[in-house]
Amino acid sequence: MPAAIAYPLAALAEIAGCFAIWVWWRLGGSPLWLAPGLMALGAFGWLLAQVDSSAAGRAFAAYGGVYIAASVAWMWLAEGQRPDRWDILGATISVVGATVILAAPRGS
Repeated sequence: MPAAIAYPLAALAEIAGCFAIWVWWRLGGSPLWLAPGLMALGAFGWLLAQVDSSAAGRAFAAYGGVYIAASVAWMWLAEGQRPDRWDILGATISVVGATVILAAPRGS
């Protein structure tokens, strides 16, 4: 699966899963939040493993940049907290870093 598809889907699954745990643990939500949260975290792991990479660490490192940007978007869209210029700058830097890791020419 291409990283451009797997990474955003993995980020959505990871953030949703972690948010479900956050709601249960930090906001006093029902323990029923844990079932979909754990399923989302399982989907996250599966999606991340679909990325074609010669090293898991490289796939995970590049994903980190996408995760940061997705987390800032989640903060805005799901939590209603508008990102400030520092959030945007940090997310942009992280996506550039992820792109460098993924697009770097590597010999076999």
